[in-house]
Amino acid sequence: MPVFDIKADVTGKVWKLEAAVGASLAAGEVVMILESMKMEIPVEAPKAGRLAAISVAEGDSVKEGQVLAKLEV
Repeated sequence: MPVFDIKADVTGKVWKLEAAVGASLAAGEVVMILESMKMEIPVEAPKAGRLAAISVAEGDSVKEGQVLAKLEV
């Protein structure tokens, strides 16, 4: 099964996790929400699949391009 990295599009903080490891996700479904410059930015699944891992926790600071989660498709 191929595994895709879900990466941060912006530098910010993990505001809220919306999905749990093991969840089946549709393409475009929100995995987590980042907060950057007082804006909430959803991080979406790029394809349909199962959320295999989450590499961050709520409150963690993240950098643009950082791997946040892994998706098995």
